Amino acid sequence: METIVRRIDPRRIDPSAVEEAACVLRRGGLVAFPTETVYGLGGDALDPGASAAIYAAKGRPSDNPLIVHIADLSALERLASSVPDAAWRLAKACWPGPLTMILPKAACVPDQTTGGLPTVAVRFPSHPVARALIEASGRYIAAPSANTSGRPSPTCARHVEEDLSGRIDMILDGGECEIGLESTIVDLTEDVPTILRPGYYAEADIRRILGSARTDPGILREDSNVRPKAPGMRYRHYAPRAKIVIVEGKPDDVVRAILTEVRKETAAGRKTAVLCCGEHEGLYPDVRIFSAGHLAREEEIAHNLYTTLRRFDEEGIDTVYSEAFETPSLGSAIMNRLLKAAGHTVLPA
Repeated sequence: METIVRRIDPRRIDPSAVEEAACVLRRGGLVAFPTETVYGLGGDALDPGASAAIYAAKGRPSDNPLIVHIADLSALERLASSVPDAAWRLAKACWPGPLTMILPKAACVPDQTTGGLPTVAVRFPSHPVARALIEASGRYIAAPSANTSGRPSPTCARHVEEDLSGRIDMILDGGECEIGLESTIVDLTEDVPTILRPGYYAEADIRRILGSARTDPGILREDSNVRPKAPGMRYRHYAPRAKIVIVEGKPDDVVRAILTEVRKETAAGRKTAVLCCGEHEGLYPDVRIFSAGHLAREEEIAHNLYTTLRRFDEEGIDTVYSEAFETPSLGSAIMNRLLKAAGHTVLPA
């Protein structure tokens, strides 16, 4: 299959490019497109064949549910069998934007889209290209991240091409994604609204809107016996080929521990690097350093994380020792992705 790539300016959207992509979706094909979080791999959410094609293109386990993207609030009542008041309150506060709700699914949503679950994940993206595509297609679009399953999520069209060229019909290249981490997922089928994946909106934000919220402890550990209710809950995600080890502790202890481990790895002939914050770049002499960004600008770390993970493979790095990135708002989302990428390999300093 030849993958068509079309450049599209989010500030001046070319209707012909959008319509070309919409035609692909209407005939059951797959289109990668930008959102404010990461690039999504889209197919008709109500077409079981399109959802099956998404799983096949990504090499994604079929019990890992897909998120359905919409462009108007009325879609909630079509896709969900019931919509609680909490959903409307979240929609008013956070949509369009980087938040996904889990609701009981309507009969029209195929099991292939929901991974066989009785719930559906719904999101209303804010990116103008994503919204234009949904509207032009006349479809709800099921769209996980547009990468090979397990790899770092794509934040630009080049990443999509690296992973999926020849496997999908089309890529809409709308430049870099603004946020760089996937949406917050909130399960509204529980007694207490439950965060199943941290993102731009933190638990404190959800609690402020709804009055109560909690974070599922399953996002902090690997459990092969748990069936994922949301993307990323069970399987290793966001991972480069390089081995990643996260070092936790007091800052001075972390630096000493990382330098000790790097020297051991280097002596053993392995190409080793350090992932750190911008404030600490000068603390690792004679070591290959990758800076994800500054702790004082946590949005920078979120934006750069996946691109940085992909750079490890571009440079043939074998092992990466990473600092932990504890920041006020996005820290839980950043560390969730980094822990997944490391397979929860953590070394105490």
